[in-house]
Amino acid sequence: MSKADLFRALHHGRLPGDPLVLPGPWDAAAARVFEEAGFPALATPSAGVAASLGYADGRTPAGEMFAAVARIVRAVDVPVSADIEGGYGLAPRELVERLLETGAVGCNLEDSVDGVLRDPHEQADRLAAVREAAGGRLFVNARVDTFAHGDGDPSDAIARAAAYVAAGADCVYPIGAPPTVLPLLRAGIAGPLNAGGRVDGEGPSPAVLGGLGATRVTFGPGFQRFAAAALRAVGAELL
Repeated sequence: MSKADLFRALHHGRLPGDPLVLPGPWDAAAARVFEEAGFPALATPSAGVAASLGYADGRTPAGEMFAAVARIVRAVDVPVSADIEGGYGLAPRELVERLLETGAVGCNLEDSVDGVLRDPHEQADRLAAVREAAGGRLFVNARVDTFAHGDGDPSDAIARAAAYVAAGADCVYPIGAPPTVLPLLRAGIAGPLNAGGRVDGEGPSPAVLGGLGATRVTFGPGFQRFAAAALRAVGAELL
């Protein structure tokens, strides 16, 4: 079984309360820590990688992002999915080729640009083209930005998700969706559903999110920011 097939299989047959938990390594060292902890797969956060490279979120040049993902993939044996934001303006075939060159087995693709939602039909067409070019070699997680950059209407999120699943997306991620809305989204969305978790203990645990309907839980740049805060505290104490 290929790593892509293994990664895809991890999303299916999961029981309520037992979502796939995917921590977000921002560099090779963090990836090794998570692998050694026993996680079966990882998902890079674009904002965390950007911070590690000295860029603001959304401002990492494509070449540097792909190079960073490749270093993370090389450092571990478990499957790695990559957050590639909106795709850096690359045509679907080139985007897929560059992702596969890194060794990643999956990707996140946003449906907004500079905080403005894309037309869902155009985004669905783009996802279909990515899926066709990948030929099953990439797990496509379609981000739905209704709660992050839209009006937060669950019906719009469900409609977008349905279009993306029909286009071939393996999973959908309504980023920023309140946990209380997850059961409604679960009822209206076919296939795996990604929810956002927190590492500061302020939000529901992954098990609770799974019970509400999440198939998998990712954390965005949460781990990188947690590590940065710990370093900041150590540095302040030293001074």
